[in-house]
Amino acid sequence: ATRLRSLHVSHSSASGSASTYKGFMSLLKTVSYGLLFLVLACSPAGDPTPPAAEVSWFTGATLIVGDGTDPIVNAAFLVKDGLFTWVGRLEDMDAPPAAERVNLTGKTVIPALIDAHQHIGLTNIAQGTHTQENYTRDNLVEHLERSAYHGVAATMSLGLEANEELALQMRDAAIPNAARFLTSGRGIAATPMAGPQQPYRLDIPRGADNETQGRAAVQELHSRDIKLVKIWVDDRGGTVSKITPSVYRAIIDEAHSRDMQVTAHLGTTSALEDAKDLLNAGIDGFAHTIRDRDIDEEYMSLLKQYPHVWTIPNLPGSPVTLDDLPWLSETLPVFELDNLRGQISLRNSGRFSEAEKLFELQCRNLARNRQAELIIGMGTDSGTSVAWTTHTELRDMVKCGLSPMEAIESATRINAAILGLDQLGLVTVGKTASFIVLDANPLEDINNTRRIAAVYLTGNAVDRKALQAKFMHNAP
Repeated sequence: ATRLRSLHVSHSSASGSASTYKGFMSLLKTVSYGLLFLVLACSPAGDPTPPAAEVSWFTGATLIVGDGTDPIVNAAFLVKDGLFTWVGRLEDMDAPPAAERVNLTGKTVIPALIDAHQHIGLTNIAQGTHTQENYTRDNLVEHLERSAYHGVAATMSLGLEANEELALQMRDAAIPNAARFLTSGRGIAATPMAGPQQPYRLDIPRGADNETQGRAAVQELHSRDIKLVKIWVDDRGGTVSKITPSVYRAIIDEAHSRDMQVTAHLGTTSALEDAKDLLNAGIDGFAHTIRDRDIDEEYMSLLKQYPHVWTIPNLPGSPVTLDDLPWLSETLPVFELDNLRGQISLRNSGRFSEAEKLFELQCRNLARNRQAELIIGMGTDSGTSVAWTTHTELRDMVKCGLSPMEAIESATRINAAILGLDQLGLVTVGKTASFIVLDANPLEDINNTRRIAAVYLTGNAVDRKALQAKFMHNAP
């Protein structure tokens, strides 16, 4: 709650500019050179000078910090040992003499993105299959590489792990040219679900309660150092039982006593009423928007009472257009591009009318959430379309009323706070130097987030050319 309290500010109220740095520039300049002198003075005689790449000086870009403040035009920032050690305007700082210089004139820099709701590892992209057998270390690594290629620094696998032991082994692994992998474990549901991936099953008879099992599941997740518990309050259209109010209250209470958050997957029936009760029960966030009907005034009032609750919209569809295909052809096999062309044709013929209606409903509800100043993160809920959907999700969020700056905040600073990624989400001193260099400004057109010139994760440039060659070599 403390971490999220700072997020409860209307996106549109954020203001400020690079001028906030002015009072510190002279002092920072003096301190920077003083520290450099001390380091050199204390080095053993004869030691070689550290490689230039350890200290890099980036100049000339328009910098979007990620906190909603005005961009810094003609910015500069210093990266040392994978961290931002100075950020400001180029005119306010001289280039450190030992630094490698990187000219970004004409480019725009944003923080690396974070996907707060994914289900990776189950799709073999080269073969077009989606099965439990695909959930291997090699396939997970490829998906994390695809994430890095598209500028994603970290991705949260939100429940339904096909192999929980492997997921826990992969958690936070340092893999070159790859995003960080986060997991909420299997999550908690009342009854088995279709498919190979299963959450913890409470085996609760329809309409019955079992608070003890719910608490035990939380304790099991806590023993595995899980920080975010996912629960399914969903009857799958009346086909299964769903967690009852007394049980999810016990789960939330147990989780909060252990400093864990709880997020709820809401169904497509009775979601609005379930969400109201979950708010009163102390839920931390929602893994979706309301998907069964339009938000009413009672719900809007409840959101005002619980200002620290967040949502990850996961807008449905993320429909591609013909203009998207050249960009997607960088990393997708031909058959997948053909499938996307088929979807575009069906939509143009009116065959996707129901899906469009569902999108419009959730779009309206996202706009209402924004109006209520609900904390809005970003997640794709995508397992079959890996990584590139972060960019179509941002586009959809803007289509539904967020400004480009607000959408970028959702995918950077806000997601970092939701997931407890204290070193990510901003381009500012002390944070990990994970950022994207863009060929065009996304504040002018949110689609420019996909016009990636370079990606840096923890100060290291991602070898996107090598990754692209790997992806296309494996493609049929």
